[in-house]
Amino acid sequence: MQNVAMDVSFWILQCLNALQYAMLLFLLSVGLTVIFGLLNFVNLAHASLYMLGAYLGISLAALTGSFWWALLIAPLLVMGIGAGLYFTLIARLRTAGPMNQVLVTFGLIFVFLDLVRIGWGDIALGLAAPPALSGTLHFLGINYPSYRLFIIGLGGTVMAGMWFILARTQIGAMIRASVENTDMAAALGIDVSRLFFLVFCCGCALAGLAGVAAAPILSATTTMGITILIPTMIVVVIGGLGSLEGAILGSLIIGFIDVFGAVLMPSFSALLTYALLAAVLVWRPHGLIAARG
Repeated sequence: MQNVAMDVSFWILQCLNALQYAMLLFLLSVGLTVIFGLLNFVNLAHASLYMLGAYLGISLAALTGSFWWALLIAPLLVMGIGAGLYFTLIARLRTAGPMNQVLVTFGLIFVFLDLVRIGWGDIALGLAAPPALSGTLHFLGINYPSYRLFIIGLGGTVMAGMWFILARTQIGAMIRASVENTDMAAALGIDVSRLFFLVFCCGCALAGLAGVAAAPILSATTTMGITILIPTMIVVVIGGLGSLEGAILGSLIIGFIDVFGAVLMPSFSALLTYALLAAVLVWRPHGLIAARG
């Protein structure tokens, strides 16, 4: 009986770990997938904004003495950096073709990496969780870190908020219409360019939020953006471009495959993810829940 209880507790723990990782992937991928779907822009530098969010959050927490101020201000700073990128590069490259977009944004990854090395050094930096979330919570027969539960709740809150905006508000209808048919949306009087800019900035802010939220768990390193880029891109491809539901589904699938694959089949965990990616590309090349063909 005790072994059964231990087994149940173990699986509950792994499910929570998978859900926490999935929420981080969602925060990062939802902005990227909408940018892909709406702007037709391949922005590989999106994950570098996640890295900047982590480092800016650490500096702001040290400056203000509060994790919560860092969680609030760092995404806004990252959004400002994203706005600068939009006006200097992104807007100019929108019609340049995917190859030019890939090359330029791939180069931006290394630009941001070197800027972070100059500003913060090349060592891992940590961010302490707030005192209210530094302990553990006992439920369902396990002790689980409160901060990881906070990340699950944060991801769920952002998920619900974005669903409400996209499904129940006028601006959400404008975004969905622009994703489905940009030319028709412009003909109906929607300021598509302004909408593009707004969506891009919100996506950058979410990347910064994911970076600050991840710092107390993963620490901030100069390679964290490159490390998270591949699973984020896989989430976007599996879920479908421009689709909130696709970002949710893709994040949950990859989160659970990564965590349970590492537990059950550690030698093949990475293979499982790429095998799923290949299968989706063959049978549903537009993604599981694509916003458009």
